[in-house]
Amino acid sequence: MSLRGTASIEGTAGRRVLLLPGLWLPRASMRWHAHRLRQAGYAPHLFGYAPVTRGPDAVIPALAEALRTPTDVVAHSLGGLLALRTLQRYPDLPVGRVVCLGSPLAGSAAAEGLASRALGAACLGRSADLLRAGCRDWHGRAQVGVVAGDRPMGLGQMFGQFPGPSDGTVAVTETRLPGLSDHAVIPASHSGLLFSDEAAQLALQFLGEGRFGGPRDPSPPGAVA
Repeated sequence: MSLRGTASIEGTAGRRVLLLPGLWLPRASMRWHAHRLRQAGYAPHLFGYAPVTRGPDAVIPALAEALRTPTDVVAHSLGGLLALRTLQRYPDLPVGRVVCLGSPLAGSAAAEGLASRALGAACLGRSADLLRAGCRDWHGRAQVGVVAGDRPMGLGQMFGQFPGPSDGTVAVTETRLPGLSDHAVIPASHSGLLFSDEAAQLALQFLGEGRFGGPRDPSPPGAVA
């Protein structure tokens, strides 16, 4: 697929983009998106963290330090929650745009179900509360766009009841949050968002234009129903 919209992007040359992985995933899981960003002229940087053992209270200050210079963000799953929580705690950080890939911004039913089991709670570790609760409505300066998947292939559906379409780990409704600039739904699973051409294309378009540029989701950006 062609990188639609990237030819009209202004000011992308060398612009810094921080990439955040999801729960249980190493920062190397974002290398494919980093490659696509580099091809488009951005300067991608991978951010690694230990969400199970350290938790948000330890990760957020470190992430804030990584965002002290003008930066955009592309984050998968839990990474999107951490990005928004960081920007809510440090509202003056110079972050322009954030793309969340399959992030349960409104809270995760799968995490809720997993946390009710002893072994599951241990797997979620210190990130359990953030995954279960999600984020507050978005009122920050950064523009936030979400790419959700609707191909239910993942273990998450074993632990939570999803209302409507899901990517197998996160329901589409869980990715919506009042205050988003745009929202798109594509045919991808939760892990598939890490290697989806369409997800990469949409991320590039949002970083360049602050929108996805097409009628991809029939619900308005801030809808939670």
